[in-house]
Amino acid sequence: QLQASGGGLVQTGGSLRLSCAASVNIITFNRLGWYRQAPGNQRELVAWIFSDGMANYPDSVKGRFTISRDNAKNTMYLQMNSLKPEDTAVYYCNALKGGSYYWGQGTLVTVSS
Repeated sequence: QLQASGGGLVQTGGSLRLSCAASVNIITFNRLGWYRQAPGNQRELVAWIFSDGMANYPDSVKGRFTISRDNAKNTMYLQMNSLKPEDTAVYYCNALKGGSYYWGQGTLVTVSS
């Protein structure tokens, strides 16, 4: 139901915007989010946004990443600025609805030093 795209190779300090298109109306989801998983690490939540538009970020990305949603397009985004090598990971979009999680297939972001 979720299709992530937009990953790629970028230099340190660069920007990327990830997109996640849903096949259903995203208004029905309680929360939308982006996770990432680097090799050897656990999957971590990097941004989430609720149906009322309130967004939250962990300190590791706060001020650099911005999550947004376009309900008309059933798409959410993750704008990533000032990227660092430690941001290298596979990024997954995620949606929460009624206690069930839905996942996109992941898109690889590589930040070169």
